[in-house]
Formats: sequence, C-alpha cells, structure tokens
Amino acid sequence: MNYQSDRRNFLKAGAGIAAAGGFTNAARTGSAQEAESSSEKIVLGIMGVNGRGKAIARGMMAQPNVEIGTICDVDRRAAELTAKLVAKDQGTAPNVVGDFRNILDDDKIDVLVCAAPNHWHAPATILGCKAGKHVYVEKPCSHTAEEGEIAIAAARNNDRVVQMGTQRRSWPALVKGIGKVHDGAIGDTLYARTWYNNRRGPIGKGKTTAAPEWLDWDLWQGPAARQEFKDNVVHYNWHWHWNWGNGELGNNGVHGIDVARWGLGVTYPESVTATGGRFRHDDDQETPDTMMVSMKFPNEKMITWEGLSWSPLGALDASFGVSIHGTEGSIVIRGSGYTLYDMKNKEIETETADGGDADHFADFLDAVRTGRKPNADIEIAHQSTLLCHLGNIAYRTGSVVKTDPANGHIVDNAHAQDLWGREYAEGWKPKA
Repeated sequence: MNYQSDRRNFLKAGAGIAAAGGFTNAARTGSAQEAESSSEKIVLGIMGVNGRGKAIARGMMAQPNVEIGTICDVDRRAAELTAKLVAKDQGTAPNVVGDFRNILDDDKIDVLVCAAPNHWHAPATILGCKAGKHVYVEKPCSHTAEEGEIAIAAARNNDRVVQMGTQRRSWPALVKGIGKVHDGAIGDTLYARTWYNNRRGPIGKGKTTAAPEWLDWDLWQGPAARQEFKDNVVHYNWHWHWNWGNGELGNNGVHGIDVARWGLGVTYPESVTATGGRFRHDDDQETPDTMMVSMKFPNEKMITWEGLSWSPLGALDASFGVSIHGTEGSIVIRGSGYTLYDMKNKEIETETADGGDADHFADFLDAVRTGRKPNADIEIAHQSTLLCHLGNIAYRTGSVVKTDPANGHIVDNAHAQDLWGREYAEGWKPKA
C-alpha cells in the first residue's frame, strides 16, 4: 500500500524542521509555516469510542478542517452510536469498523486516535506509526516501560507526530504558571506533591461467562495474554487488573506526575518506592486503592503521589492537585489554574482559565501540519508514564527500585526487571 499520497506528503513536509519540543501555541503565532498549512484538512480514524473516544471525536470535529473518517470499536453498539453522532455533527457519515487495522490500511486516514484500553495504547501507536499515521494516544502512552521505548523508536523511525492526552501541557494558565516556576518565581525547586482522590465503589466479584454478542472479546484483548471473559471487566473495571490496566497511578496519577515533572524540570529518577494496598473493598480489584509513591531524582529533587480511590477528600480542598515547592515559595495547581505563594504562605498571584481538550487538540493538529513536536510528544509522554510504571513495579515487588538516571532503566533488581515488559498474545509483540 502506498502511504505517501500527495496530501499526506504535504502533512509530512514539515517533519524535518521539528524543534526539540515543548512549544506553546503563543510562541508559534504568525508562523509562515502555520499560516500556509492550517487550511489543510486532516482525516482521523478513532479507535475506542465507548467513553473517552466519543469525547475526542466531538472535540476534534470542533477544530477547523478536521474530518472523522472512521469510527472503530469492538463494541458494535458503541461504534454505531458514535458514528451516528459524528454523521449528525459533521454532515458526512464515517466508516464503521470493528478492527482498527482497517484504519491502518486506509490511505485516506492521516491520524490514528487510540482511546482503547491501556494494553492497546503502545501497540496501536507503534503499528500506526509504521503504517504512516500520526497518532493521538490517550494516557498512559504504554502499558509497560518497554513499550514506551518502542513507541518512541517507532515515531522517530517513521517521522510521525505522536501526542499523549495529558491536556495540562497545553492549558494556557498552566503553561504560564510553569513558565514562572522555570523563571525562578519560587526559587530553586526541590519537591512536588501530587494527589488524586475519588469515591469509587466496589467492582464486585465477576463470573466467568460467554462474552456478549455485541463484543468481540478476542479483539478487545488484542495484544494482551488471553483470559476468559468475566462479567465485571468491560467497560471500565479493566483499569484495576494488571493484564489490561495500570491502576489509579496510570489512570489518573500520570496527569499530576506529568505536571510535577514538568515543573521540577526532571526526567528520569534515581530510585522509586511505593506502599499501599487494597484496603477498602473485598472485590476483584488487583491494583491498590490506597497508594503512596516516592520518586527521588538527581540534584536532590523529589516527587510524591498519593492516591485514594475510595475517599474523596484531597489535599488543599481539591480531589486532584499538584504543589511544587521551592526555596522562595510554592505554586499550587488545582483545576486549570494556579496560585503562587511566598515563604509565609501569602498568596501573591492567582491565575484561572478554562481547561478542557481544545488547546491540546489544536496543538496536536498544528504539529501534524507543520512537522514540529507537540507539547506532549511521545518522548515526554514516556518519561512521565515511566514514573507510573516504576511506582507500580515498586509496589508489586515490595522493593526499592533503583534506576539509571540516564534512561530510567532498573538496576540490580531482577524481580523488578521482570516487570519491565509483559507477556503478549501470539503475534502481537510490538516492534519498532
């Protein structure tokens, strides 16, 4: 198949001028490259539309010159419902498929959006890049640390733009606030605290049964090692099973940890520890519902994450947040804004703004058109996602996970190293 059509070559043309990453929309205003290419239509194929993918479809359609060409889901009901919504909003009906490989084989599709469960994120990204597609992948960008490195290689080897759905990287107020931190507004940064609280109920104890007729269970599992269908896994509770999910740390912790890492200016850690357990419910959940992770970095810097899936009261009156502490003050990030404090806890500046997806989608689409790296480029995405993997590995092994700060690889811990990758279904092991 020829993936290098004239239109796709246009979208690829700017790839050779991609900068080192982390630009903001404001910094690109007036760019001749942007002005020349902004009218070029981008066609998306969206994989996984039962929840998040449906929201992405609507958000992407609100961007100029975007078309949803294909809707894909192994749940026939979700695919048909979302296709109808797309047809109504954009005026033309998308194709509807059950196997995302139909998107890879379609030369009219420029972008693969992966909003399927976590075990699909990296394999779909890798195959998408190899098929000549740019990729927007939901967080976390991988199910294992090994997959993240392969995804980076696939993006670079195939000259593709890959963005992870950590939207805070593109929120104007947070870009401004983190910029102030980098400019020294709170002195030398040393520590960041992140937290996530929720009021999740039990998932029960599922029964092994035949998969419903509307679900392709084999394709839902895709690259994951095969397990029998249980009636309490689909469509959300897979998050709490190691074969498909990454627990609350990978589900929501990645958002806060990404902001903390961005603010501190750190990349790979020296060591990671974790403790916690399943304290609240007696059910099928395998991942912890109560967890504390500590990540130590070079130059005496540290990030912690606290997750309580069953208790909604979070720190500083927020169920989700990040506080970054420096020698001259602190910044607290709640919602889509921030507040700066001096060393006497006096509020010195507050900035609020809308959050949402629009800025992040616009950043990705502009990156596709111009060839630059997006705000949450796959390498940035991997570096933040890796911290979640290392936290889960430390928890599962009950050990201090020491790492090489040059690349984040685990050292001197065979048990932990065994969890760097995973077992795959036959024929699905990803390769760059």
